[in-house]
Amino acid sequence: MDRSEIVIIAVRRQDRHEALAGLTVPDDKIVINVMAGVGNDDLRRTLTTDAQLVRAIPLPAIRERRSVTVTCPSHPVADSLFEHLGGALPVADETAFDVFSALTGTLTTHYSYLAALTSWAVGHGIAPDDADGYVRSLFQEVGRALGDDTRTLRQLAADHETPKGNNERIRTTWFTPANSEALTRALDDLVAALAG
Repeated sequence: MDRSEIVIIAVRRQDRHEALAGLTVPDDKIVINVMAGVGNDDLRRTLTTDAQLVRAIPLPAIRERRSVTVTCPSHPVADSLFEHLGGALPVADETAFDVFSALTGTLTTHYSYLAALTSWAVGHGIAPDDADGYVRSLFQEVGRALGDDTRTLRQLAADHETPKGNNERIRTTWFTPANSEALTRALDDLVAALAG
């Protein structure tokens, strides 16, 4: 740590006190806090340091330099590091940071949705490998469309939907206002938990 400019704190929230006990971080370091749900004030009390603290949400795609990393507060050194790893998205305060953190909490739900589609197809007699391969192929193509930032997400959805077609039918019968409200409540509950 003596020769590094940046210290990255990446332990599970519930393990932080034990893992960081006795760690001394000099005041001239930049600490990047990637612990979900641990604010900078909390970390500062744990470390008893006056070092500059920056929260960040690096995602797995960072290893391929294809993931934007949310940071708070903006810091030129931390933001530069993440710019080289796919991009930095500095936000103004920890309230905004927690909203982005909650969005991150939806990743495995997306994978579980795809797994549920695959299981449904298997239940209708499709071979598991065929169902899995088709669902992956279907959503990889949709994923590529996300690279077109000239269209909003609502425009992309509309562009993939034929009026009165199959996609519209599933969207309007499954993703109902009640379903949307349940998702909003789950995200609101997560933001509240992240805020402490």
